[in-house]
Amino acid sequence: MTWSLWESRWISRREMWINMISKAWRFKNYRLRTKLIVTYFLLTFIPMSLLGYIAYNQYTASIEEQVGEYIPKLLDQANENIANQIREISSLPEVLYNSDQIVEILRNDALQNRSSLMQDEFTVNTYLSRNFINGESPDILGVFVLSKDRIFQSTKIPYSNFGLDQSLSYGQNIELNGEEVFLLPHQTSLRFEGDPPFILIMKQLNDLENRTDLGTVMIAVESTFFKKVVDELNDEGNANLWMMDKNGRIIYHTDPSMIRETDRESADYPKIDGSFRTVQEDESRLISLNYLQETDWILAHSILVSNLTERTDLVRNVTIIVFLIFVLISTAISILLAWNVSRPLNQLTNVMKKVEQGDFDVDLPAGSTDEVGILANNFNSMVLEIKDLIRKNYQIELKQKEAELYALQSQINPHFMYNTLETIAMSVEDDEKDTVIEMVTLLGRMLRFSIGNKEDVVTISDELSHVKDYLTIQKIRFEEKLDFAIETELDTEQYGTPKFILQPLIENAIKHGLVYGNKTHIHISVRRERRNDGTEEIIFGVRDDGSGIQPEKLADINLMLEAGSMSKRDDHFGLMNVQARILINFGSTYGLTLSSSLNQGTDVQIRIPALLKDRGGDHNELKKN
Repeated sequence: MTWSLWESRWISRREMWINMISKAWRFKNYRLRTKLIVTYFLLTFIPMSLLGYIAYNQYTASIEEQVGEYIPKLLDQANENIANQIREISSLPEVLYNSDQIVEILRNDALQNRSSLMQDEFTVNTYLSRNFINGESPDILGVFVLSKDRIFQSTKIPYSNFGLDQSLSYGQNIELNGEEVFLLPHQTSLRFEGDPPFILIMKQLNDLENRTDLGTVMIAVESTFFKKVVDELNDEGNANLWMMDKNGRIIYHTDPSMIRETDRESADYPKIDGSFRTVQEDESRLISLNYLQETDWILAHSILVSNLTERTDLVRNVTIIVFLIFVLISTAISILLAWNVSRPLNQLTNVMKKVEQGDFDVDLPAGSTDEVGILANNFNSMVLEIKDLIRKNYQIELKQKEAELYALQSQINPHFMYNTLETIAMSVEDDEKDTVIEMVTLLGRMLRFSIGNKEDVVTISDELSHVKDYLTIQKIRFEEKLDFAIETELDTEQYGTPKFILQPLIENAIKHGLVYGNKTHIHISVRRERRNDGTEEIIFGVRDDGSGIQPEKLADINLMLEAGSMSKRDDHFGLMNVQARILINFGSTYGLTLSSSLNQGTDVQIRIPALLKDRGGDHNELKKN
């Protein structure tokens, strides 16, 4: 194989595989209904086709096998019948022994009894005619008795003397040894008028008294005696039956033109009884053989395999009709099933497209309790949940905007600004330049932190610096009445915190701590702790030693904090603003808690997640170990 031829074949196979893969890939993108119909059809068509094909072949093979077993049995019976007839014909010469006169004529020499020659011939010929030609064997064409130097004969129809002379010569030279000898048409030149096919049976006559040879009997039997037996087997229109010798010479054939011909295929036939399949003239045939032991003849039967399968045509046609009906019904059922499966899925697809476009006022009918129905119910539940989440998110955004507005208002308390400016003015009148410079500097930093810093999340360090500036200004105002302390863990200052969550609490602490004009101390603390779920949180503490809060009022405040509802009451505004911002940003697991004792002070704690402040922007990361 040349390289170019191999390369072209490889390219052809590669293109074939690519084409198959491409078709499979395109099938993958077909609609679900098409996939289901094609799949159902193939799952029905392929098994049914294979089942029908196998059943038809098995039935055909069974018919052929049965015929192959049945015909040899018939041939065996036919051969037995033929053998019986041959034995019956071969026994006919024994009737000659029944007449002492005939035996005596055969013993005498014709040369010694010339005077009675004509009378002897008439006597024997008449006896032969009565017992053979006109007897119970209508198939006998003629009988010839060769006795030393005389010939006795009786025939049904005229014959050729030349052929008889040759046959007699053959009979004189053959050693019979007490056995029958069968001469076939091609072995003798004897011909009867009309040239009917026949066989010549030769048998030796012995004197029963002294065991001497009396002569030879030749009986010409027309081959039609085979026909009586063979016709019983030939019930197939295109079947052939024939009798042949071991060399393939045909003795009898259902086709008369084949008599005296030679079966050229016989040399390849097996030498045992049975059936086999062969091809002759481009046609498949089933041939059955049966050997006749007495004569070495072979009875053969040949039939076209196609004739055998004619019996299966009805089965095949019925199978095809049933198969087509089944395929049509299966296809209709598959289309119905595919439609039942794809219809709700198509509805789901259409509804999902509406949801994708923002239309949440949809409802997908379940229609069933199967997997598709469960999917529809789950989808409806999901849409309802999304609608609820959108509503809640909208409410949260409103609360967040409101909280941001409150936070903006609390950044610069007008009262605080007024009091601070008044303190600065008084310091100017008293010529306290250092105090003025310090307060102006502190107020400027506070304004810069409030207005200049646009971020919502700042570092704890920046938040504490702002608180410290605020407390310093307040201490300048209240002098010895106000004292404060800030205590922080060093590793907490770089964590993030919402802006302005401490200032409202400190304002409340100053307000309630100085309510009776007493001196108050404010303590601010920051620490980091680990939660049960493994995360860390930042805890702010704002504690004062003021008058405290009544228990009933403290309980009401904690309930409002737990509910997270905004309050516009001046005494709760700061607390609720901080609580709302924490809940919106971090959830209900974080927030404010208050504890207070009368005449001992109040302690406020703020819990937020430990967030590392990203200095490149507003991105925050929850820190876990």
